Amino acid sequence: MRSEEILARISALPRREAKLMEVCGTHTMSIARAGIKRLLPEGVELLSGPGCPVCVTPGEVMDAALGLSSREGVTLCVYGDMLRVPGTRRGDDLAHRRALGADVRIVYSPMDALDMAAQEREREFVFLGVGFETTAPGTAAAILEAKRRGTGNFSVFSMLKSVEPALRALIAQEGFAVDGFICPGHVAVITGSEGFEFLPREYGLPAAVAGFEPEDILLAVYHLLEMLAAGRPGLVNDYARAVSREGNALARAAVSEVFEPRRDIWRGLGRIDASGFGIRPELAEYDAERRFSLEIRPPEGASPCRCGEVITGRIRPEQCPLFERACTPEDPCGPCMVSSEGACAAAYRYME
Repeated sequence: MRSEEILARISALPRREAKLMEVCGTHTMSIARAGIKRLLPEGVELLSGPGCPVCVTPGEVMDAALGLSSREGVTLCVYGDMLRVPGTRRGDDLAHRRALGADVRIVYSPMDALDMAAQEREREFVFLGVGFETTAPGTAAAILEAKRRGTGNFSVFSMLKSVEPALRALIAQEGFAVDGFICPGHVAVITGSEGFEFLPREYGLPAAVAGFEPEDILLAVYHLLEMLAAGRPGLVNDYARAVSREGNALARAAVSEVFEPRRDIWRGLGRIDASGFGIRPELAEYDAERRFSLEIRPPEGASPCRCGEVITGRIRPEQCPLFERACTPEDPCGPCMVSSEGACAAAYRYME
């Protein structure tokens, strides 16, 4: 269905006022790039949720990674988005540490880091495992392969997180005011669309699993507004070409073999039970937190960065007093301006 036809259907709906939240950084950037917010009728508002893995990683966790990067004999392997994510002190990021001599390397997958470890046995290689259910299977596969090969100088600092507990925590927050969710298609590839059935079943909130083209997102918006107009919340899978109801059982089995749920810290949401992927004790030799006795210390003082409020839908990026003034992609204060999926980066780049 073409965008014009979907927009016509949206305009024909009897109820068109709603706050809808996308829970995917790729959706956030696609919405901004295509100018979707400007195409929707007045009263339909799109908010960014905790769907950017870089953005939800708190500064104190980055501090631990920064400290690890500067240890003698340690090579830190990261996705490119992580290079400029600051810790609790502005300007202290992995790019800065690398300029000071730290061995920080950009990789495209954890397998790249594992291969490097096999080639340079005299160094310790640590992969920063960042992401949601989407990237957890690949990280699990790398750990299982390291065990199979007997690679003893490879470990993972798991920053991986699970989407469902975060959404539950978000909905439970005082003042929560979202009418429906655009759910992440790539997460649903692993969890299945059934991974989001709790939203209408338990909270009475309509949900639509969406792909990443503008038409995909507009179709999800239409179905959410249609359900709201009818007063019948449900779950619609608008990404059936890639997402089944059951998801990828093999990928989930690999994740369960390597990881166990743990209480984890989210920017803007605090500590959430069973929201993180902790490496199982029987695989402790591949757990960088245990291997290097990493400590996550509470930040000293409050940060002026309001990324936490942006990714929980409490403010829009331009409502942050730092936005476009003290905080730009060239000199970011927080991860939402750093990440290629960040709400602030999207708003700055496309001036929503």
